[in-house]
Amino acid sequence: MEGSLPRHLCHVQKSSAIINRFHALIHSTALIALIYYRASFLLQNNDTRSGHTPIIPWLLVFAGELVLSFIWLLDQAFRWRPVTRAVFPERLPEDKQLPSIDMFICTVDPKKEPTLEVMNTVISAMALDYPPEKLHVYVSDDGGSSLTLYGMKEAWEFARSWVPFCRTHGIKTPCPKAYFSSLEDGDGSEFLGTEFMAERRRVQIEYEKFKATLRTASKEGGIRNESMSSPTDHPAGVEVIGADQVEMPLLVYVSREKRPSHPHHFKAGALNVLLRVSGIISNSPYILILDCDMYCNDPTSAQKAMCFHLDPKISPTLAFVQFPQRFHNISKNDIYDSGLRSTFSILWEGFDGLQGPVLAGTCFYIKRVAFYGSFIQDDIDILKLRESFGPSNEFIRSLGQNHKPSVGFLYQSVLEDYLTAFTMHCRGWTSVYCNPSKPQFLGSGVTNMNDMLVQGTRWSSGLFDVAISKFSPLIYGPLRMSILESFCYAYLAYFPLYFISVWCFGIIPQLCLLNGIPLYPKVSDSFFMIFAFIFVSSLSKHLYEVLFTGGSFQTWMNEQRNWMIKSVTCHLYGSMDAIMKKIGMREASFLTTNKVVDNEEEKLYQMGKFDFRTSTAILAPVIILVISNMAAFMVGLARVIAAGNWDKMFVQVVLSFYILIMSYPIVEGMILRKDKGRVPPSITLLSTVLAMVLLTLGSTALMY
Repeated sequence: MEGSLPRHLCHVQKSSAIINRFHALIHSTALIALIYYRASFLLQNNDTRSGHTPIIPWLLVFAGELVLSFIWLLDQAFRWRPVTRAVFPERLPEDKQLPSIDMFICTVDPKKEPTLEVMNTVISAMALDYPPEKLHVYVSDDGGSSLTLYGMKEAWEFARSWVPFCRTHGIKTPCPKAYFSSLEDGDGSEFLGTEFMAERRRVQIEYEKFKATLRTASKEGGIRNESMSSPTDHPAGVEVIGADQVEMPLLVYVSREKRPSHPHHFKAGALNVLLRVSGIISNSPYILILDCDMYCNDPTSAQKAMCFHLDPKISPTLAFVQFPQRFHNISKNDIYDSGLRSTFSILWEGFDGLQGPVLAGTCFYIKRVAFYGSFIQDDIDILKLRESFGPSNEFIRSLGQNHKPSVGFLYQSVLEDYLTAFTMHCRGWTSVYCNPSKPQFLGSGVTNMNDMLVQGTRWSSGLFDVAISKFSPLIYGPLRMSILESFCYAYLAYFPLYFISVWCFGIIPQLCLLNGIPLYPKVSDSFFMIFAFIFVSSLSKHLYEVLFTGGSFQTWMNEQRNWMIKSVTCHLYGSMDAIMKKIGMREASFLTTNKVVDNEEEKLYQMGKFDFRTSTAILAPVIILVISNMAAFMVGLARVIAAGNWDKMFVQVVLSFYILIMSYPIVEGMILRKDKGRVPPSITLLSTVLAMVLLTLGSTALMY
């Protein structure tokens, strides 16, 4: 009877789907009316048009509206059929019948990714509630650091106490740092006897010694290893740790060879090396991939994933189970939108109602065979396999008889997860999104503006790489997957184009406001209601989604503000970077997000104050836009009051005012704040000069 019960259930959010579809219908009708209004102006003859708006600003604003409408249309695919899922791990077969799992953890630089934090992730993975002999943890040290190898050996020694302690007492938090630092930890509460407390104290003392050992080694630069000369130039190294321990997961250190003259393809290259090494050592049918700071917060994540992977109805085509990224250091205010609320509470649930979500780079259990090709039987050329995988007979045999030479993560984008998942879905694979109430994994979110914008630029560049490649979702996808699934992928690939809309809306109407040139219908014009409806409809729908997913009005404000900031900077620079790589003007690069906690930055973040300590190139565009809007609003408002032409200029006044309201923390950082995190006066001065030049040149151009 138990075997016949379902191990998971899928629930379609019907009420949300109905609301989303109704809103999409009404909003798209309004957009059609807007496009008609703009197009009718362009079709007027020159004599009729001469008494109105110059054609160039009109075209630029229209272009911004078209781009925004295009991205909005793609975005609606996520909202067509959102679903949620429930799992029942207690219905899984016995431990001896469960498949083995390889776990991949990637790290690069101990200076940006502290070894102690990485080892906590490693230890938490080893302590999953799963048969220990079926777990194999592989750590990719892409920097070839002797400190990482030393840390793994010390982590193994501590894990010999920690893993049995977790299994014996049913500890619910497998990460030792999180467990011991929790002030109200209920783990093992049913065992709060003298024996349990004594063992807990013993393990905690061992953990303190482990921490002290790693901190000392970090200060001293680790254990010297002459063979590993530098993070970008070192030989390969593989070391199996604790292979003789039957009741413990296998731990393997892997450092691939890197030479400056040879492209190494960043994280994708490191993961593909782990695929090859693990294929020879353990060759587990399933793989968990984690970022080095994303520790296991619930020991049952593997069981939850197996509820899907072991379902005979969906397993033949199921490539991976994606869990959401959650973060332990997110403040209630979350001024940088580091919690990625929209991504994992709206987009991925919508993705899941179609063919399944995209890979999120971490926190997913993937079927090994999905990396090796399609599930369709093909003739295999052994020579081609050797060209792709190398001369290892053991590894070639591990591929079986059903795989193509195109293996592993793809290299055409620095966002290897997005492109790899896209091609998997194009080959017919599916995926699911599992979002339990307790976060299965917890990582470190960004807590300063510099990291937020650097990370955002990397994401924008990687996504736009795909948009302008042969894998463009709107060209490559529709014939290989459902149209709605391809729209979802297209939204992610093309959303960096938001920079066109935000720059057009943030500069052009303001220039025209300064010069008394209307770009929108009069308040008395019937088309005014179309523009007003679209503006209110967009904002209110976003607010509804924020409140529906547990956010607040402040959350909505933060997300609106960050959308503007990222569009002006990350999306602009990311798109430019992708285009320059496409035409061969620069090579791909990958900047690791800093995981080191800065107490001063953390304090500002918890206080809800932006930390503006970043490069001039990143910050200046935002300040220029804000100063331009301040000048346009003050001068334009005075001009409107004097001329009494509110009817013509109302929309432009409101638009500029709205931008300033959303930009208040930036204005505060320029004018009111005196702390170290304020906008540097030099950047404020430079941006003011550039904004005045921009407004002067723009106003001069409008006169001709």
